[in-house]
Amino acid sequence: MDFLTNFAQTGLGKVLLSGAVVNFIIVIICGFIGSLFKKGIPEKIKTALMNGMALCVIYIGISGTLEENVNILVCIISMALGAVIGEILDLDRLVNKIGQKLENKLGNNDTKIAQGFVTATLLFCVGAMTVVGSIESGISGDNSTLYSKAVIDGVSAIALASTFGIGVMLSAFSVLIIQGGITLLAVFIAPVLNETALVQMSVIGSLLIIALGLNMLGITKIKVMNLLPAIFLPLLFYCFI
Repeated sequence: MDFLTNFAQTGLGKVLLSGAVVNFIIVIICGFIGSLFKKGIPEKIKTALMNGMALCVIYIGISGTLEENVNILVCIISMALGAVIGEILDLDRLVNKIGQKLENKLGNNDTKIAQGFVTATLLFCVGAMTVVGSIESGISGDNSTLYSKAVIDGVSAIALASTFGIGVMLSAFSVLIIQGGITLLAVFIAPVLNETALVQMSVIGSLLIIALGLNMLGITKIKVMNLLPAIFLPLLFYCFI
């Protein structure tokens, strides 16, 4: 442990052990492990497992909304504006299009590559832990939240990959790009970021996690990716206005 701590303080260690990179590696490894079990797990077991994971996702989302000092008006306005921006950009269609291209290129419809890529990308990249953890990493170099998230994502990746195949592994690149991007963004916005804005961002992210869980259960068909811009809008209310 001392060796790991000392290594983490070096330049190379800061890069290799950054939360985004560790999360990226774990999703790839666990996604590969899960894909090995694809033919060995009965369909009813997979369904039960995914339903259980969906309930856990909803619980995580609900827990994340129980923050103090939440300005519900800011959350409502951010969600409304974020939905408009997301629909104009049609991020959901863009991500699905990328998944479909990967599926066509690899030429194996049985692995449900597109669905696995999209589902895993949303699960791993949307939510309070992604935003808060990446910002902590960028501002103070504290990767503890992202390390915890990496463990959760690893377990989820095994479960998802057993159903969707290698598309889950490919979502690791989304994790690296999105979490790494937010971390870099945090470095630049650190001088103007405040705790109030961070709370609103976390709550909105948690609401999107709840929506994702409902989608996983088949209750709704919310285009969660199109709501993603809402997470960043509290910055306008509390940091730049």
